[in-house]
Amino acid sequence: MKTSRTVSLLLSATLAIAGAAHADTGHHHADSGTAVGQPGLMVDVTRTVKIDMGDNMRFTPANIHVKQGETVRFLVSNSGKLKHEMVIGSAAQLAEHAALMRKMPEMEHDDPNQVTVKPGKNDELVWQFDHAGTVDFACLEPGHYEAGMVGKIIADPAKAAAN
Repeated sequence: MKTSRTVSLLLSATLAIAGAAHADTGHHHADSGTAVGQPGLMVDVTRTVKIDMGDNMRFTPANIHVKQGETVRFLVSNSGKLKHEMVIGSAAQLAEHAALMRKMPEMEHDDPNQVTVKPGKNDELVWQFDHAGTVDFACLEPGHYEAGMVGKIIADPAKAAAN
């Protein structure tokens, strides 16, 4: 299909420009790593943060503090009646992906920086915050991002060891 090929080419170009070439075999729409983090391993998890997604188009909590170096397990619950997702990325990545989702609302995901949760269900996402800084997260289901379903994760700098 021409549309599929065009979208595939656009995504490939976006990934190449972003320097997001990864060696795994999953279908990725954007760089799964960010300036402050990357997918983490369950064995390295230091704590669990619960996040609720609701049909009021909000995350609870919407602002989360972590520590640089921490690996966090996000337990993501959908208390609504609509499908929601949590996608971690830069504001630019999220805005670009939201635009693609509006054009292709049935797009399936298999990215380590996101989790899609059906109504009344839970899922998890493990993320390592290897740098200090701020990273965004959002629901990119069509219309949800535009309705304000966004949040921020602030990775506070690790304290320097005293000599």
